[in-house]
Amino acid sequence: MLKNQDTIEDEVGAKKKLEEALQVNQSLSVAYYLKEELKLIWQQRSKEECEKFFGNWVATALGSGIRDIQKFAKSLLAHRSGIFNWYDYKLSTGPLEGFNNKIKVMKRQAYGYRDKDFFKLKIYALHKTKYALTG
Repeated sequence: MLKNQDTIEDEVGAKKKLEEALQVNQSLSVAYYLKEELKLIWQQRSKEECEKFFGNWVATALGSGIRDIQKFAKSLLAHRSGIFNWYDYKLSTGPLEGFNNKIKVMKRQAYGYRDKDFFKLKIYALHKTKYALTG
């Protein structure tokens, strides 16, 4: 269910199992196809097309009758300006999230040590690695 539709491997029968599961459970089927369709939001040609696509997707999700999907759609509505801003700036927070994760790992590894200055130096040393901030 979590794999992308275009990367499901036929040789292990995953595609067939997925199709069988989707036929048996209507709510699961709706949720799966809404998930697959939502990924197309990043492939729209312009911000205006994105807004139209997004509106149609949210309307479909809200009309699905599936409470969790409706809740998710409302959450996306609350963040729509940030989603649409991607078309203006095309920035990703992925590298920043990765950097924050490295700091968390260092913090766990340093548990029990009390030298905060050394910890700061270790964080500064992480900046020597080059990260692209645009996607």
